[in-house]
Amino acid sequence: MWAVVINPISGRGKGAVYGRRAMDFFDHHGVEYRMISGATPEHTTRNLTAFLTQEKDCQGVIAVGGDGLVHLVLQHVANTSIPLAVIPAGTGNDFCRTLGWPLDNVELILHAAISNTPSRVDLGLVDGEWFGAILSTGFDSLVNERANAMKWPKGPSKYNVAIMLELFGFKPRLYEIEIDGQRFTTKAMLIAIGNGRSYGGGMKVCPKADLHDDLLDVMVLSPISKLKFLRVFPKVYAGTHIKNPAVKILRGKRVRINSAAVAYADGERIGVLPVQTESVPSALLTWLP
Repeated sequence: MWAVVINPISGRGKGAVYGRRAMDFFDHHGVEYRMISGATPEHTTRNLTAFLTQEKDCQGVIAVGGDGLVHLVLQHVANTSIPLAVIPAGTGNDFCRTLGWPLDNVELILHAAISNTPSRVDLGLVDGEWFGAILSTGFDSLVNERANAMKWPKGPSKYNVAIMLELFGFKPRLYEIEIDGQRFTTKAMLIAIGNGRSYGGGMKVCPKADLHDDLLDVMVLSPISKLKFLRVFPKVYAGTHIKNPAVKILRGKRVRINSAAVAYADGERIGVLPVQTESVPSALLTWLP
């Protein structure tokens, strides 16, 4: 029995559409499944917990939604023998991008799930909470805080509007950073710790992050003028921002950061710093193209 976990409101309704396509695919191929959803993330969590408790031999979980739903499901399947397939139906879909799947071919991903052997990939673990893509703090976390409170505009453009609104009052923070026992203090505009490569719908903030190297990539943006920031920012979509001398890329297995700031992972609020995070090798079973 498979679990098809759906967030019907993700991607402004795309979750419901792609969820129906996933169930139609399983029906057509005679695959047994249980559809799992909920009115709130907590409700979905309770329903998925109940299913996995009952179905000891669950063949896999299909997450139909955005990175928030993937983050929720990871808490149930990480470090288990239950594989996860991601159907990208959100606004960002950054974990799916990191895995390398196209964002518009539901059936291709499902066919791989029922036909191919899953592979192991690394995950990040921050204070006991799993994440697949990016853990971040600084300017982008403040943008997340503002965007989450905004009712307009809808979709990916909300993030860009929040960036402009947040930028002009923003001041860099002083951070204490420890990477594999090496400590240093620095001022930074933002720090991104990548298990995956991108966040925010394709912003390749850690473009060289590798799901199989047992390491986290740490991107540190030193203070620059707001004008320079606006020039550098568009380059993050191609990952070429790392050529800027204000950007440093470090790597390590364990990272601790502390400052008067908050942290987000996979777009979900983790909380105030300090946080301790590490790369956990081969923590997730999933399918790769």
